Amino acid sequence: MNIAVPFPEELPAGYEWLPNEIRFDPNKHLALEPPTCVITLAELGYSESEIESTATPFAASEPFRVLSDEGAKIMLQTAGTLRAYTKRGGNRIENIVRGGCYRSRWLRDLCISPEVTEVMANIYGTRIAPHTMPVHLGHMNFEPSNVNEAVDKWHHDTIPLDYVMMVTDPKKLPGGRFEYFLGTKEEAAALGAAGKTPPPDRIVAPDFPGPGYVIALHGNMVVHRGAPLTAQAERITMVNAYVALDRTGNDQSRTRDLIGIDDDAALYTEWAKHAAWRAQGRLGDLIETLPFNQEPEAVISRLESAVADVQQAIADMKAGPREAEHYER
Repeated sequence: MNIAVPFPEELPAGYEWLPNEIRFDPNKHLALEPPTCVITLAELGYSESEIESTATPFAASEPFRVLSDEGAKIMLQTAGTLRAYTKRGGNRIENIVRGGCYRSRWLRDLCISPEVTEVMANIYGTRIAPHTMPVHLGHMNFEPSNVNEAVDKWHHDTIPLDYVMMVTDPKKLPGGRFEYFLGTKEEAAALGAAGKTPPPDRIVAPDFPGPGYVIALHGNMVVHRGAPLTAQAERITMVNAYVALDRTGNDQSRTRDLIGIDDDAALYTEWAKHAAWRAQGRLGDLIETLPFNQEPEAVISRLESAVADVQQAIADMKAGPREAEHYER
């Protein structure tokens, strides 16, 4: 399996493994059934120039199965145990769990599973690895205390590639549908600025057959949300993220949004490693491909581009927290 940054052998301060967990077994806990239908960023209205700097032209898949019945049962049990660690996710979502893969070995092994990663790579149409930042592995969203509040507001993700898994049975939920916008981020921003949300005729609410099914997303480009429940109920989703191994494109990340949400003990080290990994790839490409007889300005531009993610990370770390970005005002 492709590995970008290995999962840490030591846990950050404040985390410990859950006791007596079942060992993740892909032969028992996975039932992979890749999707047959996907849509592209172009179909959402993005231009060729907007797409070319992203990880992939892929936008979203139809729901498809990842977990077996046994795997879905363990996933629900694991989420129930991790519920004790919920906290607010800024101004966007009331109840989240971050860093779950520093607590559950079963969840960690699912999220870095080479079998699942291979399926996701085929869907995205590009080489990928589990995200370099473990806080983005196994993220969980739980229902809000106020039934009139959206589970998660209209937004685009802080990372480029992910999937959203139904942990609770979506067929039994009163509302709370996962929805995405048939449009661009620019269109969503214009609607938000006018105090509006995406119109019903441009919203897709995919039909998930059951728990353990997922939708693959180009999360940084597809505007989506968890709609409000119509009655109080347990509603849990799990989001797992990936990075494209081709580091020539934009990072498509907003890690600064996570300051004050993720624990400092994990966030800053992971963030630095991610930026360093990005720069390592770009610097390696520069070493291999930069020819002689270049204008100084061209060489400077290549160097600046190679270390841009490191410079941005430093600037964002120094700038400190900000409100998480979303499209509802």
